[in-house]
Amino acid sequence: MAVLTDRPPVAVPAPRRRRDPRALVSRILGYAVLVFFGLVFLYPFVIQLGNSFKTEPDAAANPLSPIPDPVSLAGFERIFAGTNFPLWLGNSLLVTVLVTVGRVFFDSLAGYALARLRFRGRAGLFAAVVAVMAVPPVVLLIPKFLVLNQLGIYNSYTGLIVPLLADAAGIFIMKQFFESIPVSVEEAARIDGASVFRTFWSVVLPMAKPALITLTILSFQGSWNEFPHSLVAVQDPDLFTLPRGLADLVSGSLGKGSQYPLKLGAALLATIPVAVLFVVFQRYFVRDANDGSDKG
Repeated sequence: MAVLTDRPPVAVPAPRRRRDPRALVSRILGYAVLVFFGLVFLYPFVIQLGNSFKTEPDAAANPLSPIPDPVSLAGFERIFAGTNFPLWLGNSLLVTVLVTVGRVFFDSLAGYALARLRFRGRAGLFAAVVAVMAVPPVVLLIPKFLVLNQLGIYNSYTGLIVPLLADAAGIFIMKQFFESIPVSVEEAARIDGASVFRTFWSVVLPMAKPALITLTILSFQGSWNEFPHSLVAVQDPDLFTLPRGLADLVSGSLGKGSQYPLKLGAALLATIPVAVLFVVFQRYFVRDANDGSDKG
C-alpha cells in the first residue's frame, strides 16, 4: 500500500564533475603564452610612448626603459616648431580622405560588377585582379614612376592620389561579400522598376555595411601608412606625407645625434589617427557581426 505523506520529495544533488587537472594546466599554459606574446608585441609601443616624453640625454642613455626620468615635452615642441610636421599631417589627411572615399566607391562598384553582372571576360578580369594581389608592390615601383612621368602627373597631388583610388584587395573583399547577398533581394527591386545602379546604391550597398567598414579601415590604414608610392610619386618636400616626412627625419635630416624623443614622438602622433579610427569602427563592425549571427 502507498503511504501518503505531506513531506515534499527531497531533491538529490547532482554529483559534481571533477575538473581534469591536465585540461586546467593546458588552459593556464595557453593563457600564459598569449599574455607573453601580447607583451612582446605591445612593448615596442610602450617604449615608443616612454621615449617620446624623455629628454635627449635620458633617451640616449636608457632607450629601452619605458619610464621617462624626467618627463619632458621638448620633443613634441620641436616636432611642431622645428619640422614640417603640420604640413606632412595636412598632406596625409588630404590624400588619405580622398583615397579612402575613392576606394570605397570604386571597389564597391567593381566588386558588384564582378559578382552580379554577366559580361564577356568576367572570369578573366577577376583572375587578373587576384593575380595583381600576388605581385609584390616593390616590383611595380619603377613602372609606376615611368607611367606617372609619362602622364605628366609626377610630383603632384594628382600623382599621389589617383593611382591609389582603387586596389585589388578591396575589389576582392567586396565581390566576395556581394555574392553572399541573396539574389532575390535584387530581383524584387528590379520588379519595382529600379535600375542596376539604383539597385546597387539603394538596396545592396546598405546591406554591405560590415564589408564597407572593413574596407574603410583597411583603406584608411593603407593610404595613411603608404610610403613606397610617395617615394616614387613626389620629390618636392611640400608634397611629403607623414611616412615620407618621418623617413626624412629618421635618415638624419635635422643633424647628428639619436634624437629619439623627436623621432618617436612624431611616430606616436602619426599612429593616433589610425588607432582611433580602428577602435571606433571596430565597435560598429563587431555589433553588426553579432546582429547578423543572431538573425541567422
